[in-house]
Amino acid sequence: MSQAKARRPVARREARNAVNTHAPFVFKPATEDWEFEQIHRLNYKTFVEEIPQHQASPALRLVDKFHDENTYLLCLRGRQLVGMLAVRGKRPFSLDHKLPDLHSFLPAGRSACEIRLLAIEKGFRGSRGGRVLAGFMALLRRHFTEQGYDLAIISGTTRQLRLYTRLGFLPFGPLLGNPQAQFQPMYLTLERFEETAPRVHKEPANFLPGPVTMSREVRRAFEQLPQSHRGDAFKQDFQATRQALCDLVNARNVQLFMGSGTLANDVVAAQLSLTQERGIIISNGEFGNRLIDHARRFGLNFEALEFPWGAPVDLAAIRKKLAVRASAWLWCVHCETSSGLICELETLKRLCAEHGVRLCLDCVSSIGTLAVDLSGICLASCSSAKGLRAYPGLSMVFHDHEAPPQPVRLPRCLDLGFYAREQGIPFTFSSNLLQALRAALHGIDWRKRFAATVELSYILRSRLTEMGFRLIGDREDTSPAVMTIALPHHMNSRQMGEALQEGGFLLSYNSEYLYRRNWIQICLMGERKHGEVELLLLALHRFETQSRLLTHAVGMQ
Repeated sequence: MSQAKARRPVARREARNAVNTHAPFVFKPATEDWEFEQIHRLNYKTFVEEIPQHQASPALRLVDKFHDENTYLLCLRGRQLVGMLAVRGKRPFSLDHKLPDLHSFLPAGRSACEIRLLAIEKGFRGSRGGRVLAGFMALLRRHFTEQGYDLAIISGTTRQLRLYTRLGFLPFGPLLGNPQAQFQPMYLTLERFEETAPRVHKEPANFLPGPVTMSREVRRAFEQLPQSHRGDAFKQDFQATRQALCDLVNARNVQLFMGSGTLANDVVAAQLSLTQERGIIISNGEFGNRLIDHARRFGLNFEALEFPWGAPVDLAAIRKKLAVRASAWLWCVHCETSSGLICELETLKRLCAEHGVRLCLDCVSSIGTLAVDLSGICLASCSSAKGLRAYPGLSMVFHDHEAPPQPVRLPRCLDLGFYAREQGIPFTFSSNLLQALRAALHGIDWRKRFAATVELSYILRSRLTEMGFRLIGDREDTSPAVMTIALPHHMNSRQMGEALQEGGFLLSYNSEYLYRRNWIQICLMGERKHGEVELLLLALHRFETQSRLLTHAVGMQ
């Protein structure tokens, strides 16, 4: 066969690999047949054609000898395989066959895995290779956590020793292989992985109000096969989830909806629209203003009682308003996410009870982050994506009364009573979202979680204050899960947010209402990992120092 003919299959493969150049990189474990087929072909290209470790084959594919035991972690662009690596935890490792005394080179008492077959398509190396490698390291770190590994070993090609060393791997033992394909045994401890990861490899530390970082159990529950919402098993899980939600907040009833917290607030507004009774809506921030918008859209008869952004709700003013003007209901935000301020719920309950007023709450950012008692609350909204630490897509409305269906007055999807009559499942419902929410609620020591959030919040607030940052609200009237920083003029919230994101920290700054006020937020709603807060504080300190020095230098010119 001529050399030109021999090169044609390779040329065809490279032409196929040139597609999807604008699709985003996706990092995931291999699950699909077409993914495994591309794995075998990239394995051949790398370890036969590029690194002559194996014999050539006319099939142009190489199935790894440990294929059935490997977990493959992939980088995809569309349906194109960009890169891969394989992780295997079953002994003997491939290095066991080459180094009979392998254990003598490794730290004792470790749970080890073997990393093999690291390969990236040639067209995605160079500058783009850093992004691919960073994604692999983040995915690998998650896999370590899920499987309980704290040591990884590799046979690193001598062509990439500098790269492996930069990633934290330590060489041991003699070189292996043949002169054309030599490999250096190396290992990486979890501690060293954690040291190197924050610089370039670590998946972002999530300090957003949502979506939040979820536990391994929640992610696994979401990945189960879908179930019919008419099946008995689904119905049992659904009712158990409803009961767990009611138990958490001391509520009589709850209905679940496919949608965000905005949908839940529409359901509340729809219930209030069933009478022409006058009410009051309290606002001291963005989400109080949104309640006013909900009310206007439903044509509610109400008066808005508005307080300055970043200022606590004035309970004395509310008492005075209730005393001089008859009102049937009062609707407010329990935790105003735009600032972190919370209203004093028990006092508000007493005020409403004294005047015979039905109290309704937006609890989207409070339930799951602090103790909330909804006894005596007429209607309250919540969502799955914040303090409950599940996936976005579910919302709920708690109610303390029997709600009859309203087939003439309300749309089916907003009719609280219709849901109640149908045992909460009138329409198709995502079993994946339900199972994730159920896993997020299962076996949680809520007192311990709330206490841990308060403790971490106290540390953060104290350190931020010491660094000179001005925080909105006092510790007593703000949620421990939301810290809002009002930046000085020489610091820009968007620039800070982008710089921190580049450094691996996701903070809340991207909303228009935060832009306008030059505010940035640190939220403690999701799962947190050891050391992330200290690293964030270091990054904030660096940014603050650089901004101050730059401002001083400009002023000197």
